[in-house]
Amino acid sequence: MLDNVRANAPLIHNITNYVTVNDCANILLACGASPIMSDDIGEVEEITSICGGLCINIGTLNKNTIPSMFAAGKKSNELFHPVVLDPVGAGASKLRTETANKLLDEVKFTVIRGNISEIKALALGAGSTRGVDADVADAVTDETLDNAVTFARKFSARTGSVIAVTGAIDIVTDGNKAYCIRNGHPAMSSITGTGCQLSTMIAAYITANPEYPLEAATAAVCAMGLCGEKAFARMSALDGNSSYCNYIIDAVYNLTGDDLESGAKYEMR
Repeated sequence: MLDNVRANAPLIHNITNYVTVNDCANILLACGASPIMSDDIGEVEEITSICGGLCINIGTLNKNTIPSMFAAGKKSNELFHPVVLDPVGAGASKLRTETANKLLDEVKFTVIRGNISEIKALALGAGSTRGVDADVADAVTDETLDNAVTFARKFSARTGSVIAVTGAIDIVTDGNKAYCIRNGHPAMSSITGTGCQLSTMIAAYITANPEYPLEAATAAVCAMGLCGEKAFARMSALDGNSSYCNYIIDAVYNLTGDDLESGAKYEMR
């Protein structure tokens, strides 16, 4: 999956949030793809038409960018381009939750990626999202994993999308197969934007592997977690979360297909 990203260098259109836009662009370049960051209603349909895939991230949505999300999403659907939704903070406010749910009604998403609280907010109209972070009450643990997999499968079947629930244990499912992934490091939560970076990297992977959206999304989730591990192993006593963020991007840049194959930690359920 990674080798195909590097070989095809897909161009990915991002309507994302201004907190992490630079890191999202850099993570795409690091994995072998190319980014376009565009959210003006006057050009999003044209921009998405020349790209291979689209990532919509609602982290800093506003009255100007919301119409752009719908326009780009619908245009991508017309062109049969893969589309990723990152429902950042769904459940934290009425605007976020209603916008994400309306997007689900009007745009077909290939992959929906969020933490368990965000996904619960979309699926159930409930959840206890704390800002953009998963509430501790929603955490996926070994004890709750079976129930979480069943929940993600049902939401995937309902939406027709691959669902990627990310956290201490990641779940990626198409409603039938489910991958449970144990790559990553707790320090990744000290950085704003690792989830945003992952969502746009998923867009690159599924665009480069259009016939295998489940496996491509799984590979991207494994890759991000593995690079979080590699980056933390590089940390010195003088390094902090700023260095760690850059080290993750470096690790993505240097990751090979063989590294990913040997380092991915997952099981199927």
